[in-house]
Amino acid sequence: YQHKLKLALIGQSIFGQEVYNKLRREGHKVVGVFTVPDKNGQADPLALAAEKDGTPVFKFPRWRAKGKPIQEVVAAYKSVGAELNVLPFCTQFIPMDVIDCPKHGSIIYHPSILPRHRGASAINWTLIQGDKKAGFTIFWADDGLDTGPILLQRECDVGQNDTVDDLYNRFLFPEGIKAMVEAVHLIADGKAPRIPQPKEGATYEGIQKKENAEISWDQPAAALHNWIRGHDKVPGAWATIDGQVVTFYGSSLLDASVPAGQELAIKGASRPGLITKNGLVVFGNDGKMVLVRNLQFEDGKMIPASKYFSADETTALELTEEEKKMAEDIRAIWKGILSNVPVIEDSTDFFKSGASSMHVVRMLEEIKQKYSGLQLQNEDVYMATKFADFIQMAVRKFRGEDKEEELVIDYVSKNVNNMTVNMPYQCFINGQFINADDGKTYDTINPADGSIIASVSSASLADVDKAVAAAKEAFENGEWGRMNARKRGRLMYRLADLMEEHQEELATIESIDSGAVYTLALKTHVGMSVQTFRYFAGWCDKIQASEYGSTIPINQARPNHNLTFTKKEPIGVCAIVIPWNYPLMMLAWKSAACLAAGNTLVLKPAQVTPLTSLKFAELSAKAGFPKGVINILPGSGGLVGQHLSEHPDVRKVGFTGSTPTGKQIMKSAATNLKKVSLELGGKSPLIIFSDCELDRAVKMGMGAVYFNKGENCIAAGRLFVEESIHDEFVRKVVEEIKKMKIGDPLDRSTDHGPQNHKAHLEKLLQYCETGVKEGATLVYGGRQVRRPGFFMEPTVFTDVEDHMYIAQEESFGPVMVISKFKNGDVDGVLRRANTTEYGLASGVFTKDLSKALYISEKLEAGTVFINTYNKTDVAAPFGGFKQSGFGKDLGEEALHEYLRTKAITVEY
Repeated sequence: YQHKLKLALIGQSIFGQEVYNKLRREGHKVVGVFTVPDKNGQADPLALAAEKDGTPVFKFPRWRAKGKPIQEVVAAYKSVGAELNVLPFCTQFIPMDVIDCPKHGSIIYHPSILPRHRGASAINWTLIQGDKKAGFTIFWADDGLDTGPILLQRECDVGQNDTVDDLYNRFLFPEGIKAMVEAVHLIADGKAPRIPQPKEGATYEGIQKKENAEISWDQPAAALHNWIRGHDKVPGAWATIDGQVVTFYGSSLLDASVPAGQELAIKGASRPGLITKNGLVVFGNDGKMVLVRNLQFEDGKMIPASKYFSADETTALELTEEEKKMAEDIRAIWKGILSNVPVIEDSTDFFKSGASSMHVVRMLEEIKQKYSGLQLQNEDVYMATKFADFIQMAVRKFRGEDKEEELVIDYVSKNVNNMTVNMPYQCFINGQFINADDGKTYDTINPADGSIIASVSSASLADVDKAVAAAKEAFENGEWGRMNARKRGRLMYRLADLMEEHQEELATIESIDSGAVYTLALKTHVGMSVQTFRYFAGWCDKIQASEYGSTIPINQARPNHNLTFTKKEPIGVCAIVIPWNYPLMMLAWKSAACLAAGNTLVLKPAQVTPLTSLKFAELSAKAGFPKGVINILPGSGGLVGQHLSEHPDVRKVGFTGSTPTGKQIMKSAATNLKKVSLELGGKSPLIIFSDCELDRAVKMGMGAVYFNKGENCIAAGRLFVEESIHDEFVRKVVEEIKKMKIGDPLDRSTDHGPQNHKAHLEKLLQYCETGVKEGATLVYGGRQVRRPGFFMEPTVFTDVEDHMYIAQEESFGPVMVISKFKNGDVDGVLRRANTTEYGLASGVFTKDLSKALYISEKLEAGTVFINTYNKTDVAAPFGGFKQSGFGKDLGEEALHEYLRTKAITVEY
């Protein structure tokens, strides 16, 4: 922008002050500020800023008298010689003599998308009428009421529980300041449009005042919620309770079963409200509920609604010497703000003494500078407006007495593995464990004996919508979206610590729910999960460093100078769908990277193994994760997983499972072009050469197949053994299998536990029958173990030819499939190893390092193991090629799956 203007600013408030400051920084000359008179001895913020700079300031109580301009006022205005009037926020009526006086006329900021919601209560009506979009308009002033031509407009989404303050602080204030300055630049350069306002869709609503803000109860819950939030904080929606006017603040729609509580009669309501532990629950005429957090009485006192029946029972605290000093420091802060009040008494009311909402922010920031451990919110000031009440509230917070009540959890408890394990069994949505919307449940089974562990909530489509809405709200409007990256990292470290503290319980639940041998569950399923969260916690505040955010030299169009830089941003709501073989570890691999990047998530565990995911949800709440950041939905993959894949508010799907399901997810994700990462099936080849250390190859080869009962995505699905050592290798494997102990996975001496579920066991038995029918030699196993539960013998096939079903398809079980290859035929065995549509992992055993590296280059797989197997690490990227999927888990590459890159170019 090349040209600068002489400006008159007409208005008030911090918004006006910020517009003034930014226009001056951009080089425009403010020749006069016209604002309101001092109130209670305090100047308006716009006046304070202008007076400090030496800008002429005029404080007219009015511009007109009896409908006509006051000539002395108009003359004073004309004396400054402005070329443009800028009205960022103005509550006074300005005569047309002034509006039309400058060369460029006047521009006004209005907080709605005109022509909708003309009038002084535009933001209120945006919410009252349930608009999905809010925004602002900068328009050219004319002689109508908000009817002038449009210069520019900006819009934003309205969150389900947004209040006026939320919209103003998140969008209307910061973006409005930028837009006002942009509008002045456009005018200065002669590029500002004048777009006539359309007649269609035009509305005008009157100013909302206290007397017409009474709640009409014969409405649906959504309309009640919109009415309450549309009046929060000014003028405040109200109802009559016990003969007095009570104002409602902090409403949200409540999607849950009716909570327990004490009834409260409300005048005009057909159904009593309920005072619950979370607040006042009121009912719409559709039977749905609204939760109200705070109530204010006629004397100005505000309380948490949950304390309605005990509001007068709080006894005054006796302060320690440290707390007395803190009280005096806060008294000094109040005095600095309320300079018109001679002495700050215990009875001094912050707002009645002249303070406004802008002073709330200043006061809290000054307190934070002195007492960083005292975390106060704007709402706290409104709930304790008198000094003595404010100090009592602040001290309680300082002592930690205000912490939220314990998370309410219904457990299924079992005495097992020499401990009592407590297992949540409900959906976890928006920080609460709740039943499925339709009340449906299903049984999860212990594969060691076929017994029922618990009846678990089976999430419905409505539950998916609730969880996604909660995750979206947490990302866009909640504390998580505003959270400092290091604080996010601290939360993840805290969660990892809690997982470690509960590792025996988690491993026990994992063992009885998935059949994992307890010692393996403790070391790998749980142990690697803890490591994963700690690894990604360390990444939280480093994402913008190095290659994650960079400056880029671009062609300079002289005489202008340009700077381009990139910024990594979280994607938004992520859906994560995980398998049943490593329930907790697969959760950790995807969720930790997702959260470190700053996203929120809705996770669907495998239907047959939901219990450690729900226990994880409990620990995440105890770690302090804000509501809505983590949501867990047990239930059907075909229902829940499919709806998540299609959901328009989900921006990313991370999936581990079968290739056919992965293909279906890709189709569904195309509905809104979601980002997708897939870790799918495998048929990983393991090549064993005659020059290997044979005993090590036998041990590692068995681990490659039988680790975690063969239920391992990177399991060696096919072994190629060089002809000269083939028979000895097979003999040694069978000898070792005979030493393996098959049995109770909680027994510390057990080597091999049950398959995950009955249907999978039956599939494995059918797989072995197919191998025999096709002519492969069944050397060992292939049968179900004669005992309760879903146990299968470790199995060995030899003489497997390339065309056979068991040579091409994954078993996902304890089945070793062995094929010979001719001595020295390196390229031949490579061709056979790569003749598969899968490419997840692979391995080679040989003492010849040159041969090993040659083979590692030629193998078409995302991971190659040399003289080892199953050696994964949280810092090493993991993922496949071809029909084994795309995208990476683990390592810094995993972060890319949950981030998007924005390029920003600045001309200076």
